[in-house]
Amino acid sequence: MDTRPIGVFDSGLGGLTTVKKLRQLLPHEDIIYLGDTGRVPYGSRSKDTIIKYASQGAAFLSSFDIKVMVIACNTACSHAFEILDKTYKIPVYEVIGVPAQTAAQNTKNGKIGVLGTAATIRSRAYETAIKKLDPELTVYSEACPLFVPLVENGLTDEDDIAVLSIAERYLATLRKKKIDTLILGCTHYPLLRGVIAKIMGPEVALVDSGAETAKLVAGDISAGRLHTPSGSDGAVAYYVTDAAEGFAEMASRFMESDIRGTVEQITLE
Repeated sequence: MDTRPIGVFDSGLGGLTTVKKLRQLLPHEDIIYLGDTGRVPYGSRSKDTIIKYASQGAAFLSSFDIKVMVIACNTACSHAFEILDKTYKIPVYEVIGVPAQTAAQNTKNGKIGVLGTAATIRSRAYETAIKKLDPELTVYSEACPLFVPLVENGLTDEDDIAVLSIAERYLATLRKKKIDTLILGCTHYPLLRGVIAKIMGPEVALVDSGAETAKLVAGDISAGRLHTPSGSDGAVAYYVTDAAEGFAEMASRFMESDIRGTVEQITLE
């Protein structure tokens, strides 16, 4: 048994997709969530800057004596995961390997699409991971730089004409490639799942990178007897680097519970 909390880090709201799944799978666990909302998005930053931001976020989480750390930011994982994994003695999880494996196992026609930030797509992290699993698979990647700002500003409605227009522009090439599996390679993107599914159609399976990773974390914690004893519900403490009020409002809608009063603004610099 291990009552220490789970640490989850993201550049903004996106990591809540991982937190929500962890809450479903591990309801008795305490979670410390850090959203670097003051510096979101990471996708347009340089590699050195991304490593700096991710290292600061990881150091903040580690100050809570967490038992595992989840880097729920694909951009941070694609550039900083190996550094963080070597720095900390606790298990550190990234959100690229598991969804890549899920997509490789599930595709029927061998054509996989990847959506991500510019930095994630440039890193070719997903393509590398998928090709290691099966060199015969074909991977088509598309950078979607406007998706994170849309999510951070609460623009996720699948009937919003402006949101649909932007998504259709990004997804047009992948539709032409006849992919049958699409990795949402940024933990923000599942908040646009309805929009993406509407455009791609029911024949394309969507793989949620944060949720898939949460399943692995939950399995490892249970198998390693690192779980908190049952008997009480776990709590989530939220920390952000920009205004707490705006984050709390949007996060409450997504988490389907009122989290106002549990969000604290902090400084990482």
